Amino acid sequence: MTDHFFRTDPYQVEAEGVVTAHTSEGAIVLDRSVFYPNGGGQPGDSGHLVWGAHKLPIATAVKVQGDRVGLLPAVVAEMPAIGTKLRQHLDWDRRYRHMRVHTALHLLSVVIPLPVTGGQVGTEKGRLDFAMPEPPTNIQALEDALNRLIDRDLPVTESWITDAELLANPGLVKTMSVTPPAGQGSIRLVRIGEGAAQVDLQPCGGTHVARTGEIGRIALGKVENKGRQNRRVSLHLAE
Repeated sequence: MTDHFFRTDPYQVEAEGVVTAHTSEGAIVLDRSVFYPNGGGQPGDSGHLVWGAHKLPIATAVKVQGDRVGLLPAVVAEMPAIGTKLRQHLDWDRRYRHMRVHTALHLLSVVIPLPVTGGQVGTEKGRLDFAMPEPPTNIQALEDALNRLIDRDLPVTESWITDAELLANPGLVKTMSVTPPAGQGSIRLVRIGEGAAQVDLQPCGGTHVARTGEIGRIALGKVENKGRQNRRVSLHLAE
């Protein structure tokens, strides 16, 4: 199992690590990772590893069996041997944009309170697919409502519940296409706002900003028809 620094502190950009394995796909597995692995609609992180005189660029991070994280090199180069102690450096600008977009998508699910059938996080934009038979009639009103939530600078926090507690509260799951990871004893909930000011609470394993004000202004794109009962709503970082 890999220690996941991105879960305890998504703002951590570098850390030491020790190589514990190489996968058949060419990924480097460390005992601890600041790199978020691709999953839940959020891309894997990129960055580089440094050991001795070597510097190896990392294209992305992926999930490896056993709750481990594998780092895929961006170039063909000498790999650090198992047991090598190294320094991992995150591409922070890319990660932080993912955090801003991902948190904004949570708020989009607040202003459009419909079941989510899919989603994707990017560095400049993101999207959610909704079970929405008819398109929204006033996109500007939705965009204004979204930006008002952002401007409230609400805290974004996390808590953990058991598998049984999630089963007893199925309404927490907004995303129909992604099932929260059960069977591990606990499930992470991401909360936006506190107490009477709470606006969202849902299972999520991704990385998020600490306060909604960090997202910055968001612009909504066009609404695309993705089937008789499905609409895709995109948003963009406007600043």
